[in-house]
Amino acid sequence: MDLATRLLVRTRAGNRCEYCLLPQDGCSFTHHIEHIVPRQHEGSDDHSNLALACHRCNLRKGPNLTGIDPTTGDVVPLFDPRRHHWADHFRFRGSVIEGVTVVGRTTVKLLAMNDTRRIERRELLEHRQDESPDS
Repeated sequence: MDLATRLLVRTRAGNRCEYCLLPQDGCSFTHHIEHIVPRQHEGSDDHSNLALACHRCNLRKGPNLTGIDPTTGDVVPLFDPRRHHWADHFRFRGSVIEGVTVVGRTTVKLLAMNDTRRIERRELLEHRQDESPDS
């Protein structure tokens, strides 16, 4: 993948994970350029199939295209940052991300968006923003 494509994906995402919205500057590991439809499922390197993902979201998503909705037990497609709008599927309740649709619930569960470490990281980042001189 060339530098121009990597820069386009990072810029388009505002240097934030497109799944959990964690900013790059709040992470120890570099965010990954991930394939929404993985290569093993015929996904391309075209920018329309790429998203910026923190290492936790990327590792949890893996090659998955679907997951099991924790409420209904149905197989549901995962959130697609190129086709879906984040606010249509998720919302913040404090530092917790809630899925407000079947796609959102399934993605939150599969990607473990509310594991203890991520909630702690979001709380720390909120605290830093509250202390910033610009606020």
